[in-house]
Amino acid sequence: MSQATVIADVGAPHPEPGGRATARASGSDFAPLLRATKQHGLLDRRAGWYARTMASNGLALAVVLTGVVLMGPSWWTLLLAVPLALFSARAAFIAHDAGHAQISPHRRTSRIIQLIHGNLLLGMSQDWWNDKHNRHHANPNHLDKDPDVAPDILVFSEEHAGGRRGLRGWLTRHQAALFFPLTTLEGLALKVYGFRHVFGRSPGRRASARGLLVEGGLLVAHVAGYAALLLTALTPLQALAFALLHQMLLGLHLGMAFAPNHKGMEMPDGTHGSDWGHVQRQVLTSRNIRGGILTDWFLGGLNYQIEHHLFPSMPRPHLKRVQPLVRAHCRRLGLPYTETGLIDSYRQALGHMHAVGEELRAG
Repeated sequence: MSQATVIADVGAPHPEPGGRATARASGSDFAPLLRATKQHGLLDRRAGWYARTMASNGLALAVVLTGVVLMGPSWWTLLLAVPLALFSARAAFIAHDAGHAQISPHRRTSRIIQLIHGNLLLGMSQDWWNDKHNRHHANPNHLDKDPDVAPDILVFSEEHAGGRRGLRGWLTRHQAALFFPLTTLEGLALKVYGFRHVFGRSPGRRASARGLLVEGGLLVAHVAGYAALLLTALTPLQALAFALLHQMLLGLHLGMAFAPNHKGMEMPDGTHGSDWGHVQRQVLTSRNIRGGILTDWFLGGLNYQIEHHLFPSMPRPHLKRVQPLVRAHCRRLGLPYTETGLIDSYRQALGHMHAVGEELRAG
């Protein structure tokens, strides 16, 4: 698929205007892009690609865990926490793709893949993640509807920052500097949220009683197996150090993959963005990351965030291929298409978080 062919499919591009887009992107604006995408087969599943990806990542995890057992009670074994965190993040990306039906159109198959890679390998509840992530995709960066920007330890808008006092106020004032250190807790937080969702009284639960029983059993199996492996291979102190290092690196890796996607982009609310269509809602709130094969691997395909939000069920290897289509379509509609380098994306995201806390620092 050549660049010329792609542009011809969605109409001749026009110069991209600066500043905030004012063109209204309605459902009909999305139709020609969707049609061209289907014509190129970019929504077709890639079962073989995902089978190879899951097999290679499963093998890599097995090799690392075998290395932990073979090296035994040595502090040098802690070095294996680094590759274990990398391949654990790959499992999270696979679970994410399965949750979007990118791997299989069959709900049962997608659920099984998610349960294995999310619940069993990571200790993360599939039902909790799907509920939270689907609400994010429906209203990305929306101040009132996106759970990913709801005020908590961190806040992402001046509106949410006002009036914070005590420890929360201090965190908001310094949140840009604290962001990446705090992401080291994300691996543990995913487990806490998962257990609370399955075994508590979560209002977002969608799974049946049988589904929750399966989820709960796999969560317990994850914790029991993880603890048994480390305590068998290492001394108790080494096992604790290994687990903390592994979970902190996993959280940092996931934070580095998710942070560039929406932080510092448009944030609609009840008034701003209320007239946006699907294209505007997804494009204006998302940021792409430039790079090559290594960037695609490290970020799990989430560097094509705009394309992923426009087509959540599109298989990961097709996101790069649809990018010229989307870029040309945005030019035709007069919508800014935001793409930057990885380091600059962190600069923009942290700069936004720093600006959010400015009023509290001044006060």
